[in-house]
Amino acid sequence: MAKTINKVELLGRVGSDPEMKYTASGIAVTQLRLATDRVRKGGEAETDWHSVVVWDKLADAVANYVEKGQRIYVAGRLVQNSWTADDGQRRYRTEIHAQDVVFLDSARNGNGSGEHANTGANTQTDDDLPF
Repeated sequence: MAKTINKVELLGRVGSDPEMKYTASGIAVTQLRLATDRVRKGGEAETDWHSVVVWDKLADAVANYVEKGQRIYVAGRLVQNSWTADDGQRRYRTEIHAQDVVFLDSARNGNGSGEHANTGANTQTDDDLPF
């Protein structure tokens, strides 16, 4: 099998305070929205919103130390989830499953701290999804 790569790197601002939940097996899962900006022709800025999912010990650190407006760096992989909704329609959601998060601003005062929150643990499975 040929080698493939699935790697995403984002640097942006958190759009709302992260929300942490637990799977049925007790694994922490934190979700957040991350805004990144790009400049279009003519100088107009446009914001892209990304759904980021963080697992296990890293999820706990993000839930406790990240808040709305804070700049963070996220590295992870792109995941496409699909399901059938109650109305019978097929739904899709694209997420970034973070494997590394760096806090570029402190949550309270906005100073660049560069705190690195990679735990090295990535123990999630599809059976652990709380949604």
